[in-house]
Amino acid sequence: MNVYEEVEAFYQSYRGEKTVIGESAEGRKLYAMFVGTHTSPVGICQYAIHAREWICACLALWHIRRGLVRGGAWIVPLANPDGALLVQEGAESVSARRRGELLYLNGGADFSLWKANARAVDLNVNFDARWGTGASNVRMPSAANYVGIAPFSEPETRALRDFTCAVQPQFTISYHTKGEEIYWRFHQPFWRLRRDKRLAKILSAATGYPLREAPLSAGGYKDWCVEKLRIPAFTVEAGREDFTHPLGLSALGDVVTKNLDALVRFTEEF
Repeated sequence: MNVYEEVEAFYQSYRGEKTVIGESAEGRKLYAMFVGTHTSPVGICQYAIHAREWICACLALWHIRRGLVRGGAWIVPLANPDGALLVQEGAESVSARRRGELLYLNGGADFSLWKANARAVDLNVNFDARWGTGASNVRMPSAANYVGIAPFSEPETRALRDFTCAVQPQFTISYHTKGEEIYWRFHQPFWRLRRDKRLAKILSAATGYPLREAPLSAGGYKDWCVEKLRIPAFTVEAGREDFTHPLGLSALGDVVTKNLDALVRFTEEF
């Protein structure tokens, strides 16, 4: 069973509130499941927007099982299903019309380090937050860092944008791998810096991960939430630095152990 099938099976059996927020470039559904209650704070947590970081989707299912004591959260376990399956199953996982180009861009059939979606756009630089200004951004289709032809050019990022605007969350958390660190800053004014750093410290204490800054990055989901929605938003890089991409199930125990209670503690102290 691949990671998309695992998320889909979990979604179908889930008895709580749930919805489909959109579809990927290849027509795969983007699932969201709600945990907790619709009392403050309510947020959105999205996982595995980078293809090779599909292990985050497995963590998402553990977060859903764990639930919340205070507040609530919409969990989007697999924000980039096409990319995840490229990593797990190769070019045969996408439609025939895309295979040749993807194999060419990738330089071969081993997609294990692929980050982008099935259109070779890095979804986490495709949001409208100083789009295209990141130090690592590229302007041509690529396995990583291609910003797309315009902000929100991809169905996956449009789905996250529209869902986020509909929910109007009080916070968002994005789970990535790896490095065991938390990013929280994106050009906030002073009064929001104080608010956001206080919350970042809660997440840091819950995971044991230090806070970091990435002043040369742009266009991410976290960045867009901070700049456009003016809410606290965080990127959590789970998994030890000595793990190698793509993190597999052998790394899941470490990731879950350090992050299982993170959302519970964060919402309790929000």
